[in-house]
Formats: sequence, structure tokens, C-alpha cells
Amino acid sequence: MLARRLIACLDVQGARVVKGTRFESLRDVGDPVELAGRYESDGADEVVFLDIGASPDERATLLEMVHRAAEHLFIPLTVGGGIRGVEDVSRALRAGADKVSINSAAVARPELITECAERYGAQCVVASIDAKRDGERWLVRTRGGRSATVLDAVEWARECAERGAGEILLTSIDRDGVRSGYDLELTRAVSRAVSVPVVASGGAGSAADVVNAFRVGGADAALVAGILHDGVLTVAELKRAMRDARIPTRVGAVPTANVDPRLRGDDRAKTVIPAQAGIHLPRAGGSE
Repeated sequence: MLARRLIACLDVQGARVVKGTRFESLRDVGDPVELAGRYESDGADEVVFLDIGASPDERATLLEMVHRAAEHLFIPLTVGGGIRGVEDVSRALRAGADKVSINSAAVARPELITECAERYGAQCVVASIDAKRDGERWLVRTRGGRSATVLDAVEWARECAERGAGEILLTSIDRDGVRSGYDLELTRAVSRAVSVPVVASGGAGSAADVVNAFRVGGADAALVAGILHDGVLTVAELKRAMRDARIPTRVGAVPTANVDPRLRGDDRAKTVIPAQAGIHLPRAGGSE
């Protein structure tokens, strides 16, 4: 059975990691490469860099950071933000990313998901969806949550998977940075609607929240950010809570300090596990 993943998320603006609430009130929390290495050493299964500025100048800065981080990381690295076309995906992969997250550009032109999946493989393509509750449903928002759409988030997730996305990164704007728990209803609805892994994002405030993302929300992975950056909890503590709840977890990453230096850089032996590989746990409330 495929182990559930704990993913450390780093929102990057310029050359720094920032964190806010509901995509606003951003504050500086540290250096991206340093934090990525720390979270890997603490047992994170993956790291995500999301460029929330996404200007051309910041894009070059981010790719340089990706290159520096990839030289030392032995866990999968996903890069997102400002991805507008197939060539942007190519540049991110060449810089050292293992997967690329696509958001606004896919909404504008859904064919982009298929083009990237056909060229690089579904395991490299993550459909990132920012969703905000609207009555009894959730609508997709783009451009960092600033632009509303009429797209139903659950239906859009289903279309993304059908078009070739190997994974769905699902963020609740309502819960982002609030630390009141993931939107389990949203997570469960999307998890039931698609056959590819779903990453729950937005709202983690405790170890119980992370456990509930898997047990109640049916997520395949949980994204955490603020509670790590602020030292509320560590990756090791969250993984321990997952094991205590009998959620299958991966063995922690090997600290890079203990790795033969000859394996670093371009010769590093990073093992990438395709996002869609393996067997899913039954979804909450029923079988698959």
C-alpha cells in the first residue's frame, strides 16, 4: 500500500520564503534553500516551491534557487507559479525540479495540461487548484486568488485528471494560513471525483488536522507550511502523529550531511516516485 506523504511548502517571493493568511498579509520567514534542506533532514517526503510573485525577474531568481536546492535535496521537488507554457515547464525541469505545478495557465488554456503530460509524462504534471467556497460548492480562483472564475473546483479537478495531470494540489483559500484545519469537505469531494493523488493544502494548525486530511478527507498527501516555519510543530512530530494514527508513512529522508559527498550535485542519487504510482487507501465514506 502506498504510504501517505507529508509535503513541506515554501511560498517564494523574490529570494525569500513568505507566508500569509488567505493569500494576503505576507511576512518573511526565511531562506528557501536552507528551509528545504532542514525539512528534508527532519523527514519531509517532498518539498514544493511556489513562486507567488511570478514576474519575469523573479522567475529567473526562482530557477536559480531550484538549481541550488536540487543539488542537495534527495527528495522530490515540485515547482509552481508563473508557469505559462510548455517551455516554462521545460526550464523548471532542467533547473532540477521533479514535478511542475500549473494553475492559472491551465484554466486559461486547458490543453496545456495534455501537452505537458504528453511531452514530459503525467508524473511531472501537477494541477494546482485554488478553491473558495461559494454557497454549497467551491469555485476556482486564479492569479494567486485574485481573479474569480465560474469553474466548479470539483469538476475542474476531474477535467485536469482526464487531461493528463498526475496529481492535484488542492488549496482552500478560505483556510489558508488560518490554522483551523483543512477543508475536509472539499478535499473529500475532490478525492472521490478523481483517480489521481490529491494533496490537501490550506489550514493545517495541528497534528490532528494532518491526520484528518488522510482519514476524513481521503487525501494522498498533506501540504504544510506555516506551522513548520513558525516552529509550532516539526515534520518529525507530524510524521509520528501519522504513525500513531496507523496511517502508512514513508521512512524519513537521510540527512544530506550523512550522504557521501560524491553523490551530491549532478551525480546525486535522488529517487523520484511517480505521483500516480501505487494503491490508494479507500476514500472516506466508501470504497473506490
